[in-house]
Amino acid sequence: MEKQQNKVATLTETEEKLANTLYQAYTTNKPLDVKDWSKQIFDEESAYRVQNQLMKLKNEAVGGYKISLTSEETQKMFASDSPLYGAQVKSRFLHAPANFALSDMLEPLVEVELVFRVDKTLSPDDSFAQLMQKTSVAGALEVPDCRFKDWFPSLEKNLVVSDAAVGGLVVVGDLFSTAVAFENVKDLADVHCNLKFNNESLKKGTSSEVLGNPLKSLRWLVAKLQQHGKNLSVGQYVSTGTFVLPPKLQEGTWSAHFDNGLGNISLTVTK
Repeated sequence: MEKQQNKVATLTETEEKLANTLYQAYTTNKPLDVKDWSKQIFDEESAYRVQNQLMKLKNEAVGGYKISLTSEETQKMFASDSPLYGAQVKSRFLHAPANFALSDMLEPLVEVELVFRVDKTLSPDDSFAQLMQKTSVAGALEVPDCRFKDWFPSLEKNLVVSDAAVGGLVVVGDLFSTAVAFENVKDLADVHCNLKFNNESLKKGTSSEVLGNPLKSLRWLVAKLQQHGKNLSVGQYVSTGTFVLPPKLQEGTWSAHFDNGLGNISLTVTK
């Protein structure tokens, strides 16, 4: 474990420069040109070292994590055979209903997801049933955003990871004890959502798009973080992956309507 922790912590000159550049783009809201960084980060572990340094520069408590590439379709888009994760600062987890200005972002999209909150310490050895007992669940609208221009759907996977998995913000709905909201593990693979824009249905999706079951996404993250010498803390959130291929975020009112008693989540986007 110690060897893995050191691997994450030690940066090359290129990695440190990219982390600093991403941080400047994050704070100034000015996008970067992909061509300036294409093929500069050669492997996933290098990308996670950049992300780790970027989060240090943000100097804010980590509120949780987002998981990306949780469907076969999105993995193909980014030439990947597995998911990836990104840390999210606490201030970027909002409670529904929420308001946010489009001008505060660069090239945002919008996704519908299930979010888990950690209520008890999680272990990679936990069964799906144990994960249910240790978490709360909510419907959510996630707004991924990226510091690179024209990023979706062709940005290099390692640059996605470097940019904290293109983290934007997550709007979290009402939380329910996972084991109370769902009778068994398989029920979490059968959550449906209708994404609406200005009260018109835009896309419909199901939770089975997320690795077959969002609990698989959560367990993947717990194990992956352990490989990096990290762990989820009680109170942190995990946004587990999108039900639908995300449309571009626009000014107006967005809402996600979930079944299984999870309710509705709304986000008003202003100029």
